[in-house]
Amino acid sequence: MSALAPTLEAFFTQRLVAQRNASPHTIAAYRDCFRLLLGYLTATKGIPPAKLDFADLDAKVIAGFLEHLETERNVTISTRNARLAAIHSLFRFAAVRHPEHAQLIARVLDIPTKRTKRATVTYLTRPEIEALLGAPDISVRIGRRDRALLLVATQTGLRVSELTNLRRCDVALDAGAHLACTGKGRKQRATPLFPQTVSVLKAWLDEQPGQPTDSLFPGPRGRPLTQDAVTAIISRHAATAATGCPSIAAKRVTAHVLRHSCAMELFHNGVDASTIALWLGHEGLRTTSVYVTADMTAKERALARITPIGVATGRYRPTDILLAFLEAL
Repeated sequence: MSALAPTLEAFFTQRLVAQRNASPHTIAAYRDCFRLLLGYLTATKGIPPAKLDFADLDAKVIAGFLEHLETERNVTISTRNARLAAIHSLFRFAAVRHPEHAQLIARVLDIPTKRTKRATVTYLTRPEIEALLGAPDISVRIGRRDRALLLVATQTGLRVSELTNLRRCDVALDAGAHLACTGKGRKQRATPLFPQTVSVLKAWLDEQPGQPTDSLFPGPRGRPLTQDAVTAIISRHAATAATGCPSIAAKRVTAHVLRHSCAMELFHNGVDASTIALWLGHEGLRTTSVYVTADMTAKERALARITPIGVATGRYRPTDILLAFLEAL
């Protein structure tokens, strides 16, 4: 067996699990990356994965793998960069264990991430949100579950993984009603709930009794909904809502779009960016800044304050003193 195999195994067991205590999602993402890489090397070099060595993973080969991802597997640049980040993490770990490959490792670590365009944030307007929430058939149990799920998603802005992991004990519906979750990076946060959301969740919990650790939104067999199932539920009800609100049809509605919609509702109602970052569980304000960029109403308000070129500016005339006094009351 070559040096690569035990190093890769130690990377997962020692670095990711023991040292970094990486989440299952992180481990799964890294695992998928190296399965693709080993499969690519086997196909191009004809060497079984267990016999591959570091010499078979030089910078040229890694660059070819990244090109393969983009051209043949049609991944986005963001996904390509995420795969490269996983490879860089492995090679930084290997640099300490195998100094004899220092030059090869350094060349791989020098491979840069690719710049990408930042897409415009897609979100639902207030009428579109109301149409979506009105789409489920609440005369049946599944419809009532879906309406509760959509209401929680649009009001709290939870990620799809956070939605599927919600348990009954994560919901507090008494004074100070809120919903607790463990988000990205194992950050715990609590999100307050509107009275409408509290009312819907109370009715749903009364209808669907269970243990505190049971899923808040279970599937047909009582197990938590998968992320694919949540995506299908949102898509189905978005298609229904589009019959009464045609503008929804032009948008691909996903759980992340509902997350964006929650953020934009907060922003439109004057909530500052730091509070929105706490609400959504962002690492910093840089991520939240995309909502400021996407908000057209703020730009329109700024435009209204500007005098167009070629138009004479008005002269300031002070308000009558007596009227100013009355208006200030």
